[in-house]
Amino acid sequence: MSVRPYRDIYRRSARQIMVGTVPVGGDAPISVQTMTNTLTADVAGTVAQIKACEAAGADIVRVSCPDEESTAALGEIVRQASVPIVADIHFHYKRAIEAAQAGAACLRINPGNIGSAERVREVVKAAKDHGCSMRIGVNAGSLEKHLLEKYGEPVPEAMVESALEHAKILEDNDFFEFKISVKASDVFLAAAAYQGLAEACDYPLHLGVTEAGGLRTGTIKSSIGIGSLLWAGIGDTIRVSLSADPVEEVKVGFDILKSLGLRHRGVNVISCPSCARQQFNVIETVRVLEERLAHITTPMTVSVIGCVVNGPGEARETDIGFTGGGKGTHQVYIAGQPDHRLKDKDIVDHLVALVENKAAEIERERQVADAAE
Repeated sequence: MSVRPYRDIYRRSARQIMVGTVPVGGDAPISVQTMTNTLTADVAGTVAQIKACEAAGADIVRVSCPDEESTAALGEIVRQASVPIVADIHFHYKRAIEAAQAGAACLRINPGNIGSAERVREVVKAAKDHGCSMRIGVNAGSLEKHLLEKYGEPVPEAMVESALEHAKILEDNDFFEFKISVKASDVFLAAAAYQGLAEACDYPLHLGVTEAGGLRTGTIKSSIGIGSLLWAGIGDTIRVSLSADPVEEVKVGFDILKSLGLRHRGVNVISCPSCARQQFNVIETVRVLEERLAHITTPMTVSVIGCVVNGPGEARETDIGFTGGGKGTHQVYIAGQPDHRLKDKDIVDHLVALVENKAAEIERERQVADAAE
């Protein structure tokens, strides 16, 4: 019996589209998205939120365009943003055309919901004229009436059928620059729908568990649903839907990718839960350390372990390791090797300095390598 290597993720082969300057699908990195929750007509507030998401690493940001006032503001928002902007359109085809004209990189729209074939053709023409891609977004909570009558309730087969019906409309209009999502708030329903869709087409897939909940519960549901699909090789871009600051969605998205080894951004802190063996206050040390290291974007790993039971072993696998020792004197590891000892009072400041120096060193090496190319 052959066993798949436990670290291997065989990614589904999908065609590639462009969302502005960001490739989605193919062999492109899995991108992280979020969505603003400001009034889009409030340009200053919306741009400020987009900038905060950009600083957290967002690759793509979506904004809602429910009315003409929103699409009128979109042009200025696009001009001030550094990442591609997706215009969220539901039923009004004119908003889609206006958003394309305003510079949106992508339209989130279901072509079957906007009316006549002529309206669809107008939206497709606007997308082609202005270099927009599209996202078909199927949601278990808003399936078409004929599919609910056919299946009786939202089921994976109904969601896949809905997605393919919308895709066929775009294909019939000679438009193929689109990705698809089939979201549900139920983790099992969402995962099964994405698995079915992945087998039925080769379009890039936008993953998400919709309306996942607050920061803690939504993070757990999203990590299970999105993480299991990514581990199975399904998914080309992700959005974690939380009732929380959009910046938190970006952070959780990168943490999911980081945990699977799919993308690395910032410091990955490996730490123990602490116990009676701990030689320093692990929980408080890690809390403050993560806050102090939030500005680091360079990928690296740091282990913080309270005692020598697992500390040396974890340190061997990290860039910087810290293990609790007796009498308030602890061991610091660099590149897996014991390097020097440290007293209690200096722990956080010392580790932050080590990480910042290591990050600067990595960036210098990267710049030299880029210059050599």
